Amino acid sequence: MMRLPKVNHRLSFLSLPPFSLPSLTTSVRTHGHLRTHHSKRFKSISTMPCRLGNLVPLNSIAAENVGSRSNASVSSTATTEEEGAHSLSLFLFFLQFELPPPEIKDIVDAPPLPALSLSPQKDKILFLKRRSLPPLAELARPEEKLAGLRIDGKCNTKSRMSFYTGIGIHQLMPDGTLGPEKEVHGYPDGAKINFVTWSLDGRHLAFSIRVFEEDNSSSKLRVWVANVETGQARPLFQSPDVYLNAVFDNFVWVDNSSLLVCTIASSRGDPPKKPSVPSGPKIQSNEQKNVVQVRTFQDLLKDEYDEDLFDYYVTSQLVLASLDGTAKEVGPPAVYTSMDPSPDQKYLLISSIHRPYSFIVPRGRFPKKVEVWTTDGKFVRELCDLPLAEDIPITISSVRKGMRAINWRADKPSTLYWAETQDGGDAKVEVSPRDIVYTQPAEPLEGEQPEILHKLDLRYGGIYWCDDSLALVYESWYKTRRTRTWVISPGSKDASPGILFDRSSEDVYSDPGSPMLRRTPAGTYVIAKIKKENDESTYVLLKGSGATPEGNIPFLDLFDINTGSKERIWESDKERYYETVVALMLDYEEGDLLLDRLQILTSKESKTENRQYFIQKWPEKKACQITNFPHPYPQLASLQKEMIRYQRKDGVQLTATLYLPPGYDLSKDGPLPCLVWSYPGEFKSKDAAGQVRGSPNKFAGIGPTSALLWFAILSGPTIPIIGEGDEEANDSFRNIHNIEQGANSSVALCYLEHVFRFLLRYVEQLVASVEAAVEEVIQRGVAHPSKIAVGGHSYGAFMTANLLAHAPHLFCCGIARSGAYNRTLTPFGFQHEDRTLWEATTTYVEMSPFMSANKIKKPILLIHGEEDNNSGTLNMQSDRFFNALKGHGALCRLVILPFESHGYAARESIMHVLWETDRWLQKHCVQNPTDASAELDACKEEVSKGV
Repeated sequence: MMRLPKVNHRLSFLSLPPFSLPSLTTSVRTHGHLRTHHSKRFKSISTMPCRLGNLVPLNSIAAENVGSRSNASVSSTATTEEEGAHSLSLFLFFLQFELPPPEIKDIVDAPPLPALSLSPQKDKILFLKRRSLPPLAELARPEEKLAGLRIDGKCNTKSRMSFYTGIGIHQLMPDGTLGPEKEVHGYPDGAKINFVTWSLDGRHLAFSIRVFEEDNSSSKLRVWVANVETGQARPLFQSPDVYLNAVFDNFVWVDNSSLLVCTIASSRGDPPKKPSVPSGPKIQSNEQKNVVQVRTFQDLLKDEYDEDLFDYYVTSQLVLASLDGTAKEVGPPAVYTSMDPSPDQKYLLISSIHRPYSFIVPRGRFPKKVEVWTTDGKFVRELCDLPLAEDIPITISSVRKGMRAINWRADKPSTLYWAETQDGGDAKVEVSPRDIVYTQPAEPLEGEQPEILHKLDLRYGGIYWCDDSLALVYESWYKTRRTRTWVISPGSKDASPGILFDRSSEDVYSDPGSPMLRRTPAGTYVIAKIKKENDESTYVLLKGSGATPEGNIPFLDLFDINTGSKERIWESDKERYYETVVALMLDYEEGDLLLDRLQILTSKESKTENRQYFIQKWPEKKACQITNFPHPYPQLASLQKEMIRYQRKDGVQLTATLYLPPGYDLSKDGPLPCLVWSYPGEFKSKDAAGQVRGSPNKFAGIGPTSALLWFAILSGPTIPIIGEGDEEANDSFRNIHNIEQGANSSVALCYLEHVFRFLLRYVEQLVASVEAAVEEVIQRGVAHPSKIAVGGHSYGAFMTANLLAHAPHLFCCGIARSGAYNRTLTPFGFQHEDRTLWEATTTYVEMSPFMSANKIKKPILLIHGEEDNNSGTLNMQSDRFFNALKGHGALCRLVILPFESHGYAARESIMHVLWETDRWLQKHCVQNPTDASAELDACKEEVSKGV
């Protein structure tokens, strides 16, 4: 067998939010903003013995090692490999960052392929160049944590933004091929490029650049524009002192020659200074006895100083700038969050937030004002001024009171539409209708009231516009998973709305797809109408993922809105390739599109061939390849990938993707160590839970969280937690909650029985799903029964800890990254649980692996970002879980990554996580001597005794 000892692949188990690595595959964006958002030693704590003799002085560390050094460093071999007379049960130490073997390092460092952006006229394509992983030094830049945001004060942007390193322009030739690349030039060398947008006529590009000087003095963003014909770039503003404020919105094309830009006000001084001595205590009050329940948000405002600092960084001055160099300020300085020109370029829809701010909710719930201005900055009218929204119920499908989702109609010059809740925003309130959609001109006549467009009994989910005869309105309800699509005629009050689709959002097999959109001359996008020759009917194009029992087979259907009949005019190759529809071409022409002149952009990939792009033309449907990206890692071209299907003991059909090393031969190589990596899901029905999602023909892209390719990798095995009928996945605890509320002697005797019922609902489904997966790979002969590890990220880490507690017979060790393990620390809901800790105490306690730390006997590696900003997964979760494990003598290790958030980004961090993963699996999986059959028998005996 060809053996690459340490190589890694980007699998579904790695594509949760693990690392912020630029994808090695390409992505395509059509006309519009391309918003790209994106040192210190790390701490490692272990309960494994570590010889003090392994400590080495700072000057003895090898120069080739990566990362910062510590005065109390430990050599790369300072672990449990060497036994000594002097060891510690707990050892806290600071290590240098380690590198995985070259085979892994080279793959992770491979430069990513460019992102693509189509021009408005679809006659040119941008290649947006990207770099590989950022250094930790970039994450170490100071940042302000304010109102749920992290702000880089030097740049006046969100912190940790990724960026492009260059822009290449390619002409799309008449024969479907790409012309030679024309590089955009004229900006400073080493500039970091963000927010690349086309002008409406496609003749210019606008983008921001930032250049970091050695003294960090010139890192603020400036707006540049480039002539597409020549590639020449220049600053938009004549003055070098006009900087972009990109914390919220940044800039938008108002017409072909002018942009509205959020700038840092020229009158802004230095940041406010924090008082060295506070003027008084921090006080929060609820003397009105309001019921305010909020999730565990992070990075919130803490005091008046934070409020002032927030205002300092997010306050913008809007400037209307023309390509000829003229510029003028419009409106007063304010905290503008969005600005959207009307399709006819006469009005601006301006949103802003203002005080009073909150210390318990992030900026999205601050008081919000929405106004209509003329494009030259004159105030027209105020649409709403919503108060602070601290009291939005935690029940899923609850929303803010008042006007929401305010937008311009894409098919009208300047008509607004929005939704308003009729249930006070509380999903627990039963009312009909639940939402009403309104519409109104930008400048209504005196006394003219908003017009009701449509009433909905579920929660409003958006509109696809076409014209006065056609629009599609979406509504859904999470508790029932019901989703409905309405077809309406916006211009006809006499036409009755009709239900086009009424289905379960979980039923992917019944998904009809979504309408293809075309670009209008105003730059908006509407539903594309298609005409057939000698046919008076009007059709739309529905593109879908095409989920089937054999995997996803994307499609394009010609759909008759009036009759509901459809014709499949394109479908992905079923046998070898995975193809998708990316965009309509030639959609900028006036009038309905003719089927015989249809052109679409598609992507195509296979298990061993990376993604390429093609143009397909009707009627012959001939595909012309327009890209020829090289294989990013040809040494893995023979990686073996298979979508496998198996069954849980209760009959639920399950799937997973099995990866085997290049050159692996079962008859010669026998069973391998195996890593199972997954993320649980919640479903309302067994049928939906058993449906196949994904494709066996997708390219196995490589990413930084991969495992070793001489492992068998079981990626994304479905782990459905099913709550049928009126119950959710955790609803069995409602019975226990009722017992706890009104217990008497006879009812209390049933307590343990109800706890066991819960175990049958959550833990047993969790264990049964993974048990079926493990049995499948063992039966196939590819996995060694005593060398199977389990791992996951975020909710997958929560899963991992629970499995080691409740199914230790299945796994030899576990890896849990950035998880939450104690649900009492998230008392107002987690994941899809929308009851509080006090409403469902037993649910919170029994589902928390923290409460079962005494049961975890298998080695577990905990990894967490020191600056995790995800709701509920603050790094204290791993700290306290580690202490609980340590307190019961568990073999465990905790690695805290400096400056990292919920997903890891820095090259040093990612390389080190790979090193930690390799080391952990080598020691506790590959070298595991455990007799799996004996352990399984012992565990079954314990289970039978009720342990």
